[in-house]
Amino acid sequence: MGRGPWDAGPSRRLLPLLLLLGLARGAAGAPGPDGLDVCATCHEHATCQQREGKKICICNYGFVGNGRTQCVDKNECQFGATVVCGNHTSCHNTPGGFYCICLEGYRATNNNKTFIPNDGTFCTDIDECEVSGLCRHGGRCVNTHGSFECYCMDGYLPRNGPEPFHPTTDATSCTEIDCGTPPEVPDGYIIGNYTSRLGSQVRYACREGFFSVPEDTVSSCTALGTWESPKLHCQEINCGNPPEMRHAILVGNHSSRLGGVARYVCQEGFESPGGKITSVCTEKGTWTESTLTCTEILTKINDVSLFNDTCVRWQINSRRINPKISYVISIKGQRLDPMESVHEETVNLTTDSRTPEVCLALYPGTNYTVNISTAPPRRSMPAVIGFQTAEDDLLEDDGSFNISIFNETCLKLNRRSRKVGSEHMYQFTVLGQRWYLANFSHATSFNFTTREQVPVVCLDLYPTTDYTVNVTLLRSPKRHSVQITIATPPAEPPLPEVEFFTVHRGPLPRLRLRKAKEKNGPISSYQVLVLPLALQSTFSCDSEGASSFFSNASDAGGYVAAELLAKDVPDDAMEIPVGDRLYYGEYYNAPLKRGSDYCIILRITSEWNKVRRHSCAVWAQVKDSSLMLLQMAGVGLGSLAVVIILTFLSFSAV
Repeated sequence: MGRGPWDAGPSRRLLPLLLLLGLARGAAGAPGPDGLDVCATCHEHATCQQREGKKICICNYGFVGNGRTQCVDKNECQFGATVVCGNHTSCHNTPGGFYCICLEGYRATNNNKTFIPNDGTFCTDIDECEVSGLCRHGGRCVNTHGSFECYCMDGYLPRNGPEPFHPTTDATSCTEIDCGTPPEVPDGYIIGNYTSRLGSQVRYACREGFFSVPEDTVSSCTALGTWESPKLHCQEINCGNPPEMRHAILVGNHSSRLGGVARYVCQEGFESPGGKITSVCTEKGTWTESTLTCTEILTKINDVSLFNDTCVRWQINSRRINPKISYVISIKGQRLDPMESVHEETVNLTTDSRTPEVCLALYPGTNYTVNISTAPPRRSMPAVIGFQTAEDDLLEDDGSFNISIFNETCLKLNRRSRKVGSEHMYQFTVLGQRWYLANFSHATSFNFTTREQVPVVCLDLYPTTDYTVNVTLLRSPKRHSVQITIATPPAEPPLPEVEFFTVHRGPLPRLRLRKAKEKNGPISSYQVLVLPLALQSTFSCDSEGASSFFSNASDAGGYVAAELLAKDVPDDAMEIPVGDRLYYGEYYNAPLKRGSDYCIILRITSEWNKVRRHSCAVWAQVKDSSLMLLQMAGVGLGSLAVVIILTFLSFSAV
């Protein structure tokens, strides 16, 4: 039996072992038995390195293996692009490495096409809308993550496709809204000029002899490209039967059509001191309410008599069941001692008694003449009585007194009886509140000492305030008190805060309106007045005859271009364009005539208890005004939204 290779002698069996040991030493970086260099055996994607005195082969970055026989590429992208490169990326493996690319619609923050995120680079959204005209004419670009969308701008509608749309994939286009010709209203007509663009308005009116209820006279061009259906329904004016008037009789024939006049005469025993009573059929289909009335004719005051030393009683003749009449009692007294001053006083009395009486606060020991007449004066003769009051010792001082008001804030204290020259102290407690200001309160208290027989005290009160005044007589056994109320009238509102403009042959800037503070009374409205410049020096701010543009006097005397209620003016400020052809309240804001000189005034009105106060300021002077078409276009487009809101609010208030 022959020997195999492993059956050789000991020398032959050691040879393979030595070869294996040599290879192992070569792998450890030591030369083999044959002196072979280990570094020469490294893989092409490996690097020979010296470590602990030995040379070894190590795979390069991006490869894995033993360094000599195997260095395989490591796939960094195997964990996913989001993990390796970040959001909105794609990962691309390369031999020994990788690179990242941003997805469509995104760009790298290092502005390179490829990147490796070891320096903090990431993908950010590209704002495609920075490119103008991307959505074509009338389109509005809206950026989205990785892309964009197109919408039609205000005043445009999408055609031939959906909205939103993409210009590269959709056939949608934006066309300007045009509502065309406004609808007609039977027996009505359109006032002024108009356009058919979005937001444009036409105003209707009924022709003469017709009226509409309700008076919604505006139709607007809507975003659907159609006009709103007019709500104006013109009806022929017929006021029907004239109204009945108390103590008056309708006489003659009358017409119930527009302009018809109904005439009245007072019944027997009554009269109309202000003139003839009439009522007119108006364009609203209603009769006007006459300010005149029939009042009872008062006869002579009879049987005036004196009782209880200082009290006066009289009788009247009246055909009314409960004749409520106001009287004025005028007192004039002269002391017996000619050195004493004259006592003159007026007392007002309103009563429905047929035998009125009044007790007067008179000086003792004085000759008096008392004149009694009606207020307001009627067809009656005043009654007069004369008498002499007793001396001081005959009059009992019970501490009572009454108060009369004059000059709005002054009080006159009338003691029924007291000794001449004695000193008295009164305590005044004043409390004022304003119904239109919840947190407002004006309170004061003081004492007043006097020796006057009929002292007068004038109070320092705020305007437009309801006051309660309590007056107590001190140092008196009964401490008599009287309480009265005083409603002070409004004062002029603060002057308007305006920025004055002077315009020469150019466009008129928009006027900035600032809200006034209600420190002198509640503000009711703001008016913009247009006057010929020549009338500026003669214009009176308190004039109530301001007319609209369409009145007969507007060319010569000016007109109101706009009226805004105080509640519709914002707290900060607002702009008012002059001449935009719209209505503010019931006034038409007409364009200024070319070649004329104007003065524009802002007027603030404060109204309370039917009392009005005004303040005015000149806003602008326009010399040889030439409102260019460019200005009118700027007014129509630049302030379109503000004008629509203000017009709606003003008409809602009306």
